[in-house]
Amino acid sequence: MTNHCEFQIAEFGFPGALRDRLIAAILAGTKTSTSSILVEYSIEDEPLPIIGNKQTVVDSNNSAVGTIQTVAVEIVRLADVGLEHARDEGEGFVSVAAWRRGHEAFWHSTEMREFLSNPDFKVDDESLVVLERFQLIEVLGRADR
Repeated sequence: MTNHCEFQIAEFGFPGALRDRLIAAILAGTKTSTSSILVEYSIEDEPLPIIGNKQTVVDSNNSAVGTIQTVAVEIVRLADVGLEHARDEGEGFVSVAAWRRGHEAFWHSTEMREFLSNPDFKVDDESLVVLERFQLIEVLGRADR
């Protein structure tokens, strides 16, 4: 049995409806990539993802629901995010423009601006984005999942 306490915690979005949808997509195997603005990592002095690292995925209740393993990491300009990555986020994006609209809404949200301690935070074409590709290696938790 794996000791999941030794893994870094992976939180997708903020607790609530968005996180619940993202977790469902991860557990269903339809979400195999994620995007973060590079500046997010400096807020909590969090290390960038490393290929091979395992992370414990937590739901909105902070309960461990799965283990993922990073298989690829790339840092690109927001303008350079491609369609394959957008589709693999498992949120139904059929174009990069749709992906970008969805992510800009999140990155410009009150919650994100509060997290960044920057009420005027905005992304643009030059903003650096961390693209992480992962695979689900274990589903954890309750029998009713």
